[in-house]
Amino acid sequence: MLGTTVEWYDYFLYGVAAALVFPAVFFPESDGATGTLLSLGTFAVGFIARPVGGLVFGHYGDKIGRKKLLVLSLMMMGASTFAIGLLPAYATIGIAAPLLLVVLRLVQGFALGGEWGGAVLIVSEHGKPEHRGFWASWPQAGAPAGQLLANGLLAIMALVQSEEAFLAWGWRIPFLLSAVLVLIGLYVRLAVEESPVFREAQARAAARAAAGEKDTMPILEVLRLYPREVLTAMGARFAENVSYYIFTIVISTYVKEQFGLPSSFVLGAVLIGAAVHLVTTPMWGAVSDRVGRKPVYLFGAAGVGIWAFVFFFLVDTQTFALTAVAVTVGLVLHGAMYGPQAAFLSELFGTRVRYSGISIGYQLASVFAGGLAPLIAASLLVATGTGYSIAVYIAVASVVTIIAVASYSETRTRRLDDDGALTRT
Repeated sequence: MLGTTVEWYDYFLYGVAAALVFPAVFFPESDGATGTLLSLGTFAVGFIARPVGGLVFGHYGDKIGRKKLLVLSLMMMGASTFAIGLLPAYATIGIAAPLLLVVLRLVQGFALGGEWGGAVLIVSEHGKPEHRGFWASWPQAGAPAGQLLANGLLAIMALVQSEEAFLAWGWRIPFLLSAVLVLIGLYVRLAVEESPVFREAQARAAARAAAGEKDTMPILEVLRLYPREVLTAMGARFAENVSYYIFTIVISTYVKEQFGLPSSFVLGAVLIGAAVHLVTTPMWGAVSDRVGRKPVYLFGAAGVGIWAFVFFFLVDTQTFALTAVAVTVGLVLHGAMYGPQAAFLSELFGTRVRYSGISIGYQLASVFAGGLAPLIAASLLVATGTGYSIAVYIAVASVVTIIAVASYSETRTRRLDDDGALTRT
C-alpha cells in the first residue's frame, strides 16, 4: 500500500497540475480553453504508455517475480516525477518544455502500467482466500492515499501563496518532495517477501523445464485462453475509471472554467473526498468477501451512473460544502467498484499468466476510459456549456460496466494456486 501510495501520488499530482497549473506554465501561447485541452492531452499521453508498461512488466512479472518489478516501477515513477518538478517553463526554453513534459509523462505511464498488477497480486496471493477481498483492497487504498497527499500539498501551496507565486514556483515543491516518498516506498518494497503462490508456480515451471517442456509466452497464453476475462476486466474498469477522473480531476477544470473559482476551492473538496475514500475502499473489499464481488461492484457502477447528475447539480451551487458532499459521495460509490476490483480481477486468471492478464485488461481499459475521460469531458463542456452532458457520459460508462460484470460468474470462491485455465460457470 505504501509503495502504491507513492506511485499514485506522483500520477495524481500530474493530473491535478495538468488541470490547474500546466496550461499557464507550458502552454501560455494558447487561449484558456485550448491551453487546458492541450494540458489535459499530455495527461492522456500517460495512459497510452500504460498498456505497454503492463505488457512488459506483466511478462517479466510472470517470469521472474512480482517483487523485482514493483521496485523497478517505483524507481521509474519517482525519477520522472522529480524531473517534472525541475522542468523549465515554456517562457524559458520554448517548445522544448511541453515536449519534455510529454516524454516524462510517458515514463510515468509506463511505470504505472506495471505497478498495479504487481502490487495487488503480491497481496492477493498471500493470506487466506476468505479474506482476499479485504486485504487486496489495501493496495487499492493507495490510490486515494496518493490523491490525498497530492491534493493536500497542492492545496496548502495554493492557500499560503498568491496565485502568481503558486504558478511561478509553488507547484514544483510537491513534485520534488516525491523523492522522499520514493525512498520510503523502496525501503518497504525491498523488505516484502515474494508471493508464495508465485514461488510454487515457479517451482512447477522449473520442473517442467527439467522435463523438456517449454511454456508458452504469458501474453500468448492470455490471448489464447482468457480473451473473455480480458474483456471482462476492461468492461469492469470502464465506469470506475471514467467516474474517478471526472470526480477528482475534471472537477478542477470545471469549476475554474465555469465559475472562475480559486484552486483552493476544488482542491479542498477533493481532499475531503479522498480522506473518506481511503477509509471506505477496504470496507467495500471486506463486504465483497461476505456477499460476493458482483453485488458490490454492480452497486457501485449503478451508483456512480445515477449520482453523476446529482454531482453536477451540487457543484453548480458553487458552495464549498455541497461540492465536498458531491465529491465524497461520488468517491464512496466509486469505492464499491475499486475495493473489490483487485480480488475480482486477480480471480479471473491462472497463476502462470496472472500478472500479464490483469495488467493487460486493467491498462487497456485505462486508455479508453480514464485516459480519454478528461478530454471527452472538457470537449463536452465546451460544446454544451453544461456539466450534465458529462453526467450522461458517466452514465453510459456505467452501463458498459454493469453489462461486463453482470454477464460474468461470481469469482469469490476461486483458488489462485491454479496454473491452468480457470473453470468457468
